Amino acid sequence: MVQRSSTRRAAVAAGIGALALALSACSQGSATDSSDSNSADGTTTVRYMNFSANDGHEADLDRIVEAFEAANEDVQVEVETVPFADYFTSLQTAVAGGTVADTFELNYENFVTYAENGSLAPLDEIDTGAYRESLLEAFNRDGTQYGVPTSFSNVVLFYNKTLFEQAGVEPPTNDWTWADEQAAAKALTDKDAGVWGDYQPISFNEFYKALAQAGGEFMNDDASRATFNSPEGVEAANWLVQKSGTTMPTKADGAGTPDFDSNLFAEGNLAMWHTGIWMFGAMADVPFEWDIVVEPGRATDASAMFANGAVVSASSEHPDAAQRWVDFLAASDTTTDIRLETSWELPPVADESKLAEYTEATPPANRQAVLDSLDAVALPPVIERQQEMQDVVTEELGNAAAGRKSVEDALADAEQAVNELL
Repeated sequence: MVQRSSTRRAAVAAGIGALALALSACSQGSATDSSDSNSADGTTTVRYMNFSANDGHEADLDRIVEAFEAANEDVQVEVETVPFADYFTSLQTAVAGGTVADTFELNYENFVTYAENGSLAPLDEIDTGAYRESLLEAFNRDGTQYGVPTSFSNVVLFYNKTLFEQAGVEPPTNDWTWADEQAAAKALTDKDAGVWGDYQPISFNEFYKALAQAGGEFMNDDASRATFNSPEGVEAANWLVQKSGTTMPTKADGAGTPDFDSNLFAEGNLAMWHTGIWMFGAMADVPFEWDIVVEPGRATDASAMFANGAVVSASSEHPDAAQRWVDFLAASDTTTDIRLETSWELPPVADESKLAEYTEATPPANRQAVLDSLDAVALPPVIERQQEMQDVVTEELGNAAAGRKSVEDALADAEQAVNELL
């Protein structure tokens, strides 16, 4: 599963280089200074720091490195794998201390900050046609490509086909709108039987996506002010809040507690469920038929996408070799095959025929919806105090869902709080 940490970086003092060395000693591989990278035989060593291979995919990454080195005999790759919990502290310290690797992994939220603070080198030799367009665009800032996507996951609409058939309700399609979903959810909700029509968390992550579906914007063009307290924002918030207690369980029923939604769906008591593709495996053996479609939109389609990428440090002394490595790591046939073979996240390649092993697997039958969802995506707004922003928006939406505030008041208070964070 693609990691989705939204924790932002605190300021790092220049005098904590010793911490970087200590963290590096705990990770896979060893870090050598770039000045020692060229060997006597002319081979260039490129260092790569990552988190996603940790705890199970180290050998898979080694296989990718071996294939790259076989095809690029003048380059060797030195891998440094750090646990996700320690990764961004280690990376911050390495950047501040001037010991950062030539190439490293970033999730989208952290990519935005590193690209804007000048830590990343522009990529000029990337095979852009190899990548799914929306995934590649996520790692582009103001027209400059600062990274390439290496993997992704996204959110789709799961549905219980058996419940739909029993109720005589037409199943969802990729063309559904909010109105279609709402009508089906009402028809399928049977509170006396403990069956609910819909489940969509009332949270920041669902709100920014629903806002995009309604045609609204979370921030202004230069991201200096929040702008989600708008007619579109009210519509998006109402879309989430009005489900609570009508077609979706309330917080008092257990909504929002760990595994509540997955258990409800697995037990056959939930007709539709907004959740991520990482839940396919957990639902593989449930005793009913289920499938997926692209999430319905309102003014437009917009699906939540979570992406990891590879970047080149602006301080790397070997940018050409580094760019060759990140392109191979991200989109080579070797990487694609290994990721699919080992279920190590989904590769970002544009050629869908290379993903047949994934799309033809069941359940669900309609895995094509995973790729179709990439045609219109909503990326999360990113600020330095990211977690605080997420928390305040989720809290205010919760206030509206519980009836403590009107949706309008909750959005006004949330926007004021976010602007104070900015």
